[in-house]
Amino acid sequence: MAKDSPHQTHYTRQIHHLLAMVYGRSSVKDSLLDRAIGYFEQEEFRPSDEKKSLQESSVEQMQRTERHSNLLSISLTILELAEGENYADNNRKSAQFLGTIQLIRPSEGKHVATNNEQRKSVYKAVLALRLLDRLILDGQMLEPYVNKFLTDISPEQYLDFADHDSEAYQRFTAQVKIPLIMASIIEDIGLYHPKSQSILLGGDGKLDPFRTLEVKQRKELLQINYRQTLKYVSEGVGMPIFVGNTKAEREQFIVDEQDKHAFIKLLLKASINPKNTIGNVLKVPQIYTSIIFSTKASYNYKLLPQVFQVLNKNAELGACAQLVVDALYKITGMFPQGFGVVYMPLGELSGTGDCYEYAIVNGLYPAKAEQPNCRMTTRKLTFIGYGQNTVIAINSNLYFTNTAKKLATLSKDRLNEILELLSSNSKERKKLDLLPRCWYGNEFFSVKANQNLWNKVDP
Repeated sequence: MAKDSPHQTHYTRQIHHLLAMVYGRSSVKDSLLDRAIGYFEQEEFRPSDEKKSLQESSVEQMQRTERHSNLLSISLTILELAEGENYADNNRKSAQFLGTIQLIRPSEGKHVATNNEQRKSVYKAVLALRLLDRLILDGQMLEPYVNKFLTDISPEQYLDFADHDSEAYQRFTAQVKIPLIMASIIEDIGLYHPKSQSILLGGDGKLDPFRTLEVKQRKELLQINYRQTLKYVSEGVGMPIFVGNTKAEREQFIVDEQDKHAFIKLLLKASINPKNTIGNVLKVPQIYTSIIFSTKASYNYKLLPQVFQVLNKNAELGACAQLVVDALYKITGMFPQGFGVVYMPLGELSGTGDCYEYAIVNGLYPAKAEQPNCRMTTRKLTFIGYGQNTVIAINSNLYFTNTAKKLATLSKDRLNEILELLSSNSKERKKLDLLPRCWYGNEFFSVKANQNLWNKVDP
């Protein structure tokens, strides 16, 4: 379990704890991942013809119930952290959620790949929730199962679904959103099956699990992951046991749980080759997240804003639907949440026009995809804990080559002077470009006073 830190706000601690609850590893084996590994090992080494006693069957049912309860509890926590009272609140809270995951991860060292791997599923779940919203609002939701819970809800009413019809909203949440979160966080659980681990780590367990696999190995790994994930859903987690009073309640409970179970399996199956199906709600965030939290040795933070080049290429090749890629682009824009933007201040804050400042992306739905919603983190080359929100225009953002050229005329001495003010030590300065196109906000965010990037501030 993640340890509390005096350098974190309550919210930042919540995210740390959640990530540990999902894909963390500990001696007490209380994470979702630990439970799944325990199940896989138990099943892998059980003789196929072994008959189970009544007591063993009872114990297994108890274990299934406990695993389902754990998965549901985690999913409800994710929902609580990602959603508020209405659509606008959902977007604000999700931006904070995604940005915090980005900003608390290590940006260097030997554990970057492992940490990135542990963050993917939760990050993907939040994106999937917001993508679901977008497709419904755009009238692009084609899945009958989802639409049957929206029969009398127009896109306009969906914006304030909870206020419009609280009972229908709660049912939609329970039957659609929670299963979507569940599918997102266990989509790749089969990678932790012993057969998968044998491919990833090798027979002696010493290979780099994040290396590039041979085509044959990768194909075999994907097949094992798919089979074992579905088996885990059906047999490792299954459906909860009814606890209630009346026969009518019991019958409704069984129908609801069977529907949710079938929807999770539909999402997992359809995401393999989604075409224009509901599978895109998992597939598109999966591709996005695999780049934002890449585990490859070639990972380069500076290339994160190019994520949609990869997504568009995948859509072109038929691996996912272009319409859904475009919907996600509308939500996130070009720059991911928590990304460090370097910009030239314009207008009244521009000073002498011979410097740049730092900001962090802190909002979804930019009015223009290439102009991110940000929080200022420096002013007049000094770090500030309570900066204003701002939109960074293309002609101000040094990520764009033409903008960077405007500052390229500055002397090396002046650029060194700026770097000295904006970097914490000489060691850090040596690693930074003289004219940076982006910056790492992790160290800034590690200061408790700087973790309120999403509190309401008038621009």
